[in-house]
Amino acid sequence: MKKLLLVALLLVGITFMFAAPTIRVGGKNFTEQYIVSSMIAELLEEEGFNVRLSTGMSSFAARQALETGQIDIYADYTGTAWVTYLGHEDIISDPIKLYEAVKEEDLEKNDIVWLQMCNFNNTYALAIPRDFANETGIMTISDLVEYEEEHDLKYGIDFEFFERPDGFHAMAETYGMDVTSNQVITMEIGMTYEAVNRDQVDVAMVFATDGKLMKYDMVILEDNKNFFPPYNLVVTVRKEILDEYPEIREAVRPLAMYLNQDIMIRLNYLVDDRGYEPNEVAKMYLQGLDLIGE
Repeated sequence: MKKLLLVALLLVGITFMFAAPTIRVGGKNFTEQYIVSSMIAELLEEEGFNVRLSTGMSSFAARQALETGQIDIYADYTGTAWVTYLGHEDIISDPIKLYEAVKEEDLEKNDIVWLQMCNFNNTYALAIPRDFANETGIMTISDLVEYEEEHDLKYGIDFEFFERPDGFHAMAETYGMDVTSNQVITMEIGMTYEAVNRDQVDVAMVFATDGKLMKYDMVILEDNKNFFPPYNLVVTVRKEILDEYPEIREAVRPLAMYLNQDIMIRLNYLVDDRGYEPNEVAKMYLQGLDLIGE
């Protein structure tokens, strides 16, 4: 009996020793982030990690969770880091130069590693219905400002964009946009499209890879004064985690290899319009590339 007990204890000890490590994956609170965080989780699980997934956070909450070790890894955007986390006011318009600057500074100051950059720019943008654009000839934000001088347009703006330093007020100042507070309606992210569709607002704050751009046939206005920095997606990870598990770098590399602007818009569209769940879309896409099993 004692021998059997000893063998059982040894087996439990061996199982514990070789148990897969747990990686805590985070994600923000909009469609693209739900999809991408699910992709990160799937790729890490394929690599043999246990994954604990926490999504639905604001930019500030997700970043704080990474800095404080509540999560180990999540995908963020270069422009958000440069302006909001690192506190820069100067804009770097070249996406590669911005990525390199963010990557270097965040590692040096915060021990956060920016991995490979994805080939799409999910910048904040203003959008209007295509019919409205064709009717008025508005194609740029400057065109919109000129039109605004004789028309009191209403703007549907997401809460975070309205409050953040690189958000609505800074953009209005850059473009000389004279908009009063009663012309701006703040709302949950993603609801701006429905507000335009119901004629509650004329102009919507959007992301450049939103699937609803296809659904509602909206036109993104050109940022002709380059107010917005590039917002390329990059997987970020705490240095101590990457040092301990360097295989994470290769595990998530497919995001940078295969995602681009058109693909991301279509993946978002599958969730926003076709009714798929983000984790379903993530899994289908990765299985289609033969990156994960059935």
